[in-house]
Amino acid sequence: MVVFGTGASNGIGIGKAAVVRDIKPEVIKTFVSDVVAEEKRFLDTLEKTKEETENMIKVLADKVGEKEAAILEGHILLMSDPALIDEISKIIKNDSVNAEFAVESVCDLYAGMFASMDDELMQQRAADMNDIKLRLIKELSGIKSVDIASLEEGSILIAEDLTPSMTSGLDPHAVYGIVTELGGRTSHSAILARALEIPAVVACKEIISSVKDGDIVCFDGEKGEVYINPDEEKKKFFEEEKNIYLTKKRELEAYKGKESITKDGYKAELAANIGNPNDAAKALEYDAEGIGLFRTEFLFMDRNNVPSEEEQFEAYKKVASLMKGKPVIIRTLDIGGDKEIPYLGIEKDENPFLGYRAVRLCLDRYEDLYKPQLLALLRASAFGDIRIMIPFISCVDELRKAKALINELKKELDEKNIAYNKDIKVGIMMETAAASLIADILAKEADFFSIGTNDLTQYTMAVDRGNDKVSYLYSSLNPAVLRSIKNIILEGKKAGIPVGMCGEAAADKLMLPLLLAWGLDEFSMSASSILELRKSIINYTRKEAIEIAEKAMEFETEEEIRAYLRKVC
Repeated sequence: MVVFGTGASNGIGIGKAAVVRDIKPEVIKTFVSDVVAEEKRFLDTLEKTKEETENMIKVLADKVGEKEAAILEGHILLMSDPALIDEISKIIKNDSVNAEFAVESVCDLYAGMFASMDDELMQQRAADMNDIKLRLIKELSGIKSVDIASLEEGSILIAEDLTPSMTSGLDPHAVYGIVTELGGRTSHSAILARALEIPAVVACKEIISSVKDGDIVCFDGEKGEVYINPDEEKKKFFEEEKNIYLTKKRELEAYKGKESITKDGYKAELAANIGNPNDAAKALEYDAEGIGLFRTEFLFMDRNNVPSEEEQFEAYKKVASLMKGKPVIIRTLDIGGDKEIPYLGIEKDENPFLGYRAVRLCLDRYEDLYKPQLLALLRASAFGDIRIMIPFISCVDELRKAKALINELKKELDEKNIAYNKDIKVGIMMETAAASLIADILAKEADFFSIGTNDLTQYTMAVDRGNDKVSYLYSSLNPAVLRSIKNIILEGKKAGIPVGMCGEAAADKLMLPLLLAWGLDEFSMSASSILELRKSIINYTRKEAIEIAEKAMEFETEEEIRAYLRKVC
């Protein structure tokens, strides 16, 4: 039997199914006579759950790292939200109802709000809220949470979802694979599985009803196909694939410390995309040659107020110090429209992808948002090679305004004798069709370009990348997108500025010969993809890449280009 899901963590999973069925308590609305005692019961439970979460954070930090433990820190922030606490208390007191009912009512309201947002990261907050709700209700009801710490070695964990609170008890030496009914590639279950380096498939519908304890389960964590009780031939196939995968993984270690240089001497720089300061350590583990994209919006999420200049300064300084002189490109706040942060009070746009966001928002909210961030970036530049990147540029005026503000702030720092890099580079994210069309003009004003292929593809093809009905149009290998990328690189090279790429395409082996041929300077990606791409670069010559690129650009459709590149790459 084969069940299909979404590949979430690479590797081959082979083992015996351990089906985890977490008890979900039924909440019945009851009326209480002593509302003061009931509110106290809720508040005591909340404090106890927060303390347990603090302990889980320590366990998770030791097991998989501080970055992954930060997921549970987000839970503590949500549980500490005064509005959430007040709303639950108010329902208990005003309606004279039991704490379980009040918790469920308010948490469901919050979860629904998060789930309705267009941004995938904010939708994940809905899963966090549901995890918190379940833990609080269980504690209030006296029900013990499921314990996965005692699974036998060789287990394939089968669950509805792998919540962060469950993961703190997971033994990565015992669990050979994870399959869940819920989740996506960016869900916490997927992130934690990758951090633990456990193969995983998520969004595998009805897997729990399809499997029983002890069944043999085999799957490929990249393809998302899950085989239940396969025949001997198929099982042998997976065992061979597992050996091949582990051998390849060991072989990649040999590429640490090597230059990312083609056989005929063309040198590229392989950098990492990160979301918080702790990710920089992971980037160094994979031998990143710099940070090509630090997404600063993550500093603004999972909290109730704007991070102060000092808080941001410490975060940027930490990354710069960890990277020890290697370039660190930090993108200014890319938020608004599709990425909602409730405390910012941004009115929801009818068309969020074309609305009030990123640099447009920052230029408008200079005093409370942009100024503190720019000052923090300038101050942190005294501790390493920090470079400022402005996102979502669509005309040269926006870049000039941002640069003018940075120059004003430099004067402020000079007057106060505060150190910063006076020659700090200010570049732009090339992610709109408009930017690609005026790349020659922007290249005169910017110190560097970084191509964001995810949005560039979306805007060039006029396709919402989250809409399944038009997903067939969403491809960086479409001729229109490739022409835009080529133009951006060539105009940057003509102006003598470095050009990088920080979208998904930067790690795509099919794109590699085209990017090498056109002269891309920097490839920025998930840290775990660096060594594999370095291996590919070392096996190319620039001459081969140019021949491949010239032939690829003769084709007229995405399908033809993809078929050709698959044949030659």
